[in-house]
Amino acid sequence: MFHVVLVEPEIPPNTGNIARLCLATGSVLHLVEPLGFSIDDRSLKRAGLDYWTDVDVRVWPCLNTLFAAIGQPRQFFLTTKATRPYWDQTYQPGDYLFFGRETRGLPESLLQAHPDQCLTIPMLAQTTRSLNLATAVGIVLYEAIRQANVNAG
Repeated sequence: MFHVVLVEPEIPPNTGNIARLCLATGSVLHLVEPLGFSIDDRSLKRAGLDYWTDVDVRVWPCLNTLFAAIGQPRQFFLTTKATRPYWDQTYQPGDYLFFGRETRGLPESLLQAHPDQCLTIPMLAQTTRSLNLATAVGIVLYEAIRQANVNAG
């Protein structure tokens, strides 16, 4: 239904939880290397439970390889550096939702190359730098699914 792209994820349990979200929603999980862990890592499998082998996971050596392979689908880049809330976007099945590494987010060059496709999850607390990666993916992915179901009639 949707494509979730994790660019250089660092924390195995986050990726495991996102893998479970992708399985539950019929979404594809794309992992862009370098990863901060091994896909065979025990904690990753524990977070993804026994579902990991059932998830449609695609691993890419770099963003350029991913972009060359997928062509020009609709792409959205989630970042704390944007001002446009994720709910202002109309999503369609097949959209690619990009999320950055836990400690640094998406590369600045990627955000600058796609300013009209950058979205944020608004937060009220000024002291909160960001949300947990798995939480952020869940928020945006389920909004996209909600919209797809509403628009499907």
